[in-house]
This record gives sequence, C-alpha cells and structure tokens, in this order.
Amino acid sequence: MVVMTDWTSDERDPELPGRLLTIERDALIPLLRTRTDDDFALPTEACPGWTVRDVLAHASAALSRVVESRFEEGVFSPESNDRDIAERAGWTNARVVDELERGMTEAGSVIARTDGRLDGIALGEWVHAGDVREALGEPGAYAGDGLPHALTLLARISRERGRLPLHADLDDRDEPLALGDHLAGRTPARYIGDAATLVRLYAGRPVRSGSYELAGAREGELNLFD
Repeated sequence: MVVMTDWTSDERDPELPGRLLTIERDALIPLLRTRTDDDFALPTEACPGWTVRDVLAHASAALSRVVESRFEEGVFSPESNDRDIAERAGWTNARVVDELERGMTEAGSVIARTDGRLDGIALGEWVHAGDVREALGEPGAYAGDGLPHALTLLARISRERGRLPLHADLDDRDEPLALGDHLAGRTPARYIGDAATLVRLYAGRPVRSGSYELAGAREGELNLFD
C-alpha cells in the first residue's frame, strides 16, 4: 500500500534508493541472462535510437560512475551517455550485464551516504529496467515489486524539483498519492489511472491513449527527465 504523501513532509530515507536497486537487480539480471544476443539488439520505443543493449550499457555505466565517484563536467549529458555506450561497444552482452549487476549491488550504499542528489539515479535505473522489459515483451514494465519504492522516490523528487502539484488516484493502490510542490501557487492537477502509467508520464515514456485521466496539467509538464 502507498500512503498519501504529506505535502509538507520532505523526509528522506537514505536506504530507499538501494532497496529499489536491489529489488530490480534480483528480478532483471536473471531475466537478462536467459536472453539471446538478438534480444539485446532489439530497439526500445522509450529511448529512440537505442537498443536494449544500449539502454543496459548506459544504465551500467551510470551506476559504475556512482560507485567509483566519477562525475566529470558534463556527466549524464546526452553526449556523455553516448560516449559511455561507445566505450562498451567491444564488450560482450554478458560483460555489460555483469557491470550492471555490480552497479545495482554496490551503488545503493554510496547513494545512501549522499545528501539525496543521487537518488534520482536509482529511480532512473528502475525506469530503464521498465524500458528493457517493454522492449523484450516482458510483463511488469514500470511496475513489479519495486513500484511502491519508486512511487515514494517519485513523490519526493517531483517535490524537490518544483514540479506542479498533482493528486493521483491510483486504480491499483488503496490510497491517493500527492506529487509535486504544493508551494508552487497552483491548484493541484488530478490524475486517475494505474500507477505504471503515472510513472510513464513522469518519465516521459509513451502512454496508451484513453488509459488514464489527467486534468489541470499537460502530459509534458510532468516529465522529470526533460
């Protein structure tokens, strides 16, 4: 169950990003190890121009940077991401998965010791796992056991980044969820639908028309990663 987030509460659980990464690691890595090289070459709708392998290489590189504290100027820019992927072009798919597993195992403790500025990386990694699941035709994209933790992170990060306030009535959760900054001087928007679609909207991923209701805001206004 996801409880209603207090608009005035901004308390951070430093262990939450690591828990989210661990849950996703235990689900995703065994799945990837059963897949063929052809599967890694599949295109991803969520990341145009990137294959499954490209998404995984980007995700593993980002976590390695966290673990090794490598944050040079321009890190995580599109150009930096492309370089990280290119640097892994000669790697086997298995090696990319190995690096991803290590990162998902070790990055949580590093993130926990920070002031929260790296928490969004854990959320982004979880979203990329959804991108991969969708490209592979697997169920549970942007859902699964990590979803409650992802929603908690999403609510806090959307608040910290000053996004518009939004009241979400989730079909698959008992209690509503409050997101965004209530001090932004704007009447909260209203979302009705399932939690996975809400995640898609905040991550700027494709959504199915008619699968949700959104009033008082445009889709693009929710995107955390634009």
